[in-house]
Amino acid sequence: MARYLLHRFVQGVVVLALVAVVVFVVSRLSGNPVNQMLPENATPEQREALTRSLGLDQPLTTQFARFVGGILTGDFGHSHRFAAPALDLVLSRVGNTVALALAGLALAVVAGLTLGVLSGLRQGSHLDRVITAVVTVGQSVPSFWIGILLILVVGVQLKALPFAGASTPESIVLPALTLSVVPTVSIARVTRSSVVETLQMDHIRTARAKGLRTGELVRRHVLRNAAVPVLTITGLLLTEAVGGAVITERVFAWPGIGSLAVEAIAVRDYAVVQTITLVVAAAVVVVGVLVDLAYMAVDPRIRMTGAAR
Repeated sequence: MARYLLHRFVQGVVVLALVAVVVFVVSRLSGNPVNQMLPENATPEQREALTRSLGLDQPLTTQFARFVGGILTGDFGHSHRFAAPALDLVLSRVGNTVALALAGLALAVVAGLTLGVLSGLRQGSHLDRVITAVVTVGQSVPSFWIGILLILVVGVQLKALPFAGASTPESIVLPALTLSVVPTVSIARVTRSSVVETLQMDHIRTARAKGLRTGELVRRHVLRNAAVPVLTITGLLLTEAVGGAVITERVFAWPGIGSLAVEAIAVRDYAVVQTITLVVAAAVVVVGVLVDLAYMAVDPRIRMTGAAR
């Protein structure tokens, strides 16, 4: 186990190093932030002075070395748009994004597992066809449209829940519902396929022949065997929710790193864009390790393979 964790740690470091290189190069190719920071009538001397103060007059190799050195010492740069350290700014927003992602994914797991298990157990029935139709519709509808619909109906007409900002605990409900739609569809489809496949296994047929009740059969055998692919898609969806909640955060004015990234990109705020990218990449690496550990806890065969590494 220790060797496996060390192996994954080294992999994570390599991934983050590659991400650092890519985000540094791409951010420099996106344009000069001086053009966004100064008015159109700024003099060449003012532009040159600001370029020097930001260190953009130095060679790219020097800029990259300074960028990497800052990361190693915990200095991710200073935001010229928000006049604050980039890391502090991102960390002040990342909690809101994580809370939204976890809330949306929790709703998706509950709804997706329920729909997938019911559909898989009743394969070919009217219930299966209805659930399949609902899942297909959910997959076809854009999430931002669902968010706007929830705002109009629940927020504006019914005035049941707040729909902008994060001023109260109830503010997370509508964006979490919006964010849960796509993951619910994915989890439901994977769960249904896993349940249908598991029900064809010999030990399941034996358990049924012995008279094991359906509820006990699902709890002890079906869900456990179907857990590995569900864990896979759930881990992927969690990283997507953390890194890709931009549209949902913008629709509901949710103060997370998605909306912060949009603002930073618009003004070429290199420090903030680079920090957000590295934080999300680190989250992806950590979630990947946690999913692998969950595999080992669920499936003894994977546990033995991991211990042998």
